[in-house]
Amino acid sequence: MIRVDKLRKSYGHIVAVNNISFQVNKGDILGFIGPNGAGKTTTLRMLACFIAPDGGTARIIDYDIREQSLQVRRSIGYFMERAALYGEMTVQSFLHFICEVKDVDRQNRRNEAIRVAGMCDLLEVFYQRIDTLSTGFQRRVCLAQTLVGDPPVLILDEPLVGLDPNQKMEIRELIIKMSADKSIIISTHMLDELEAICNRALMVHKGVIVSDSTPEDFREKGHGKIDTFFRHATGE
Repeated sequence: MIRVDKLRKSYGHIVAVNNISFQVNKGDILGFIGPNGAGKTTTLRMLACFIAPDGGTARIIDYDIREQSLQVRRSIGYFMERAALYGEMTVQSFLHFICEVKDVDRQNRRNEAIRVAGMCDLLEVFYQRIDTLSTGFQRRVCLAQTLVGDPPVLILDEPLVGLDPNQKMEIRELIIKMSADKSIIISTHMLDELEAICNRALMVHKGVIVSDSTPEDFREKGHGKIDTFFRHATGE
């Protein structure tokens, strides 16, 4: 459902993403890992059509990110690492607004807002202003808006940051449950979450792919520790 072909992005003389190619199929949860500045967020922003590539392309649900960006945006749920929220809105009004933006049928917007709030365990704060919520609850609001419309592709940039251990477990289980009929990419620095959630793992360093395999393979190559292989593969 996601096919990336020689994707490239540079900022001046700095090459952030350097001709990377990979594929994510239905049912995959791809863990996208690498050190800071490796090109992870830049890659995800290109796939979500927030920024344009300098070279190469990608297809999502057979839509080209260069030529059919509107169709791509309608087909994905994108969780940004630093997502903007409207603090003066309640969780209900914000999710209803997102339903409007995503062109959910008017008669179904309330039910859709309740559905995604329930999936992210937000019903207890449904009528509460967002700026009164804890960081963990605000992150869950961000995830809920990503799920509006039940998109077949999810692009999640650090979705577990700011959550307490219980919340991490709940969101982890939710992501695994949703993966049956979706293609999911998760960017993360949490190597334990990589192994707990993902069935595939892609490691990038300085804009290029240094390993494309599974968390289990990464652990084996690190003699029982993924972080050992991570440090070795990224030159640390």
